[in-house]
Amino acid sequence: MKESRIPAMNCKKDSILIVGAGIGGLVAAIHLAAQGRNVTVFEAHSWAGGKIRTTPSSAGPVDAGPTVLTLRPVLEQVFEAAGTRLEDHLTLTPLPVLARHFWTDGTRLDLTSCQNTNAQAIATAFGSRAEREFRHFSAQSAALYESFKSPIMYAPRPKVFAAARAALRRPATLPWLVPGRTLQQMLDRRFASPHLRQLFGRYATYVGGNPLLAPAVLGLIWQAEAAGVWAVQGGMVRLAQVLSDLLIRLGGTLRLDCPVRAIVTTGGTVSGLRLNGGETVHANQVVFNGDPAALPALLGHHKGAPKPQQIVPRSLSADVWTFAATTRGQGLGRHALAYHNVFFGADPAQEFSPLAQGDWPQTPTIYVCAQDRAAGLPDGPERFQLIVNAPPTGAGGQKDLPPCPTDPLARLARFGLHLTPAATPTVLTRPLDFAALFPHSQGALYGLSPNGAMATFQRPHTRTRLAGLYLAGGGVHPGAGVPMAALSGQHAARAALADRISAPMSRPTAITGGMSTG
Repeated sequence: MKESRIPAMNCKKDSILIVGAGIGGLVAAIHLAAQGRNVTVFEAHSWAGGKIRTTPSSAGPVDAGPTVLTLRPVLEQVFEAAGTRLEDHLTLTPLPVLARHFWTDGTRLDLTSCQNTNAQAIATAFGSRAEREFRHFSAQSAALYESFKSPIMYAPRPKVFAAARAALRRPATLPWLVPGRTLQQMLDRRFASPHLRQLFGRYATYVGGNPLLAPAVLGLIWQAEAAGVWAVQGGMVRLAQVLSDLLIRLGGTLRLDCPVRAIVTTGGTVSGLRLNGGETVHANQVVFNGDPAALPALLGHHKGAPKPQQIVPRSLSADVWTFAATTRGQGLGRHALAYHNVFFGADPAQEFSPLAQGDWPQTPTIYVCAQDRAAGLPDGPERFQLIVNAPPTGAGGQKDLPPCPTDPLARLARFGLHLTPAATPTVLTRPLDFAALFPHSQGALYGLSPNGAMATFQRPHTRTRLAGLYLAGGGVHPGAGVPMAALSGQHAARAALADRISAPMSRPTAITGGMSTG
């Protein structure tokens, strides 16, 4: 007999409302809809995906946010929860080169997902001592990753004592956990090569941190990338489209261009949302997928809002250039670029010391994503994303720094990379633009700064002090990045399901949902 869905109840007990269609919000919605909940997602922008967005160019839409996927099993779990498979919806291309690194002295280094290949490349570039140091670092960072994966990364709330017990079982990790020891200090102890100290220090910026200030434990981030990196056919925006479609097939509703004015409470618990147009939508449970710093404005009071130490200080921001260009056949030439490329500044101290003071570095590292190189060498103009780390805008968004003093194209030309912009103008997104796109974020791209020994444990987690209000997104535990945001969405959905008052619902089948863009 064909399975049928229990008719959806219109009472607010069965409904769950989600504010924000970023990855955390979409994943939470999919998990909830797959369990028969009546889910509606409200998104202020005209697109789903949050910081996954594109800008136009003469070569097509350019990814202006995240550019690749790591920790693929996390995303596979999302599709499994919905009763389907990732490979039935997305085409992922594993990148043979995780990143290609360039230094001002002409040194070049490729890193891959094979440790032996990396060790051999490091030996060729920097000598046998550097190879031994890399193998030692790689083993220790792998032990760190394994120690923290279950009690920290995959737990809905970080478990301090469980993490400590796991670390004690791996004594090699203990030097990385010394209070007050920064990532840069630890790398200085582990590598004689300044090139490798600079390279692995950069991983702190993946979560908006400064290696001069970030705790040494962030050395484990290298392992997340070393496990493999995948490019999404169609760009990262394709991931957001697929998740949106999956939600709708499960019976959920996605309302774009629909800002939320307030989270409504009654008697100390959530009772719904008030939209910008004045409409009130009732529900006993709300998942907020946005920067937690926006919650005081939405709640109108501080109950349920994060404490100040959970949202400040802010993480790094960035200047992001997106455009189409051709590479000229001189200097590095057309064949020199991989998908991910890093052109290092001359001195990490001169780069990160100004950033720590809220100022621009004079010679920053430039990240270059050659988006079309996942499919081979493009014929004609190709799409590029350039990123330079930047300070956030400051409290209230009032601090308007002058434009970044670095002309990225001129600086890349000094490395020998010559890009000729096509007719479509370059698009620059600055910290103030990010502050406008994501209100109350101050332009910070990763929420709370990861600098400081206790930052991991201070970040807001799924449950709040307000009954019925749950959090998801890159500003929430376990942190920034597509896989971490997806994990936060899973945590939020599980918490909401565990707290539900209504009877369990069967999984929906053959259900259609709806999307409103008005």
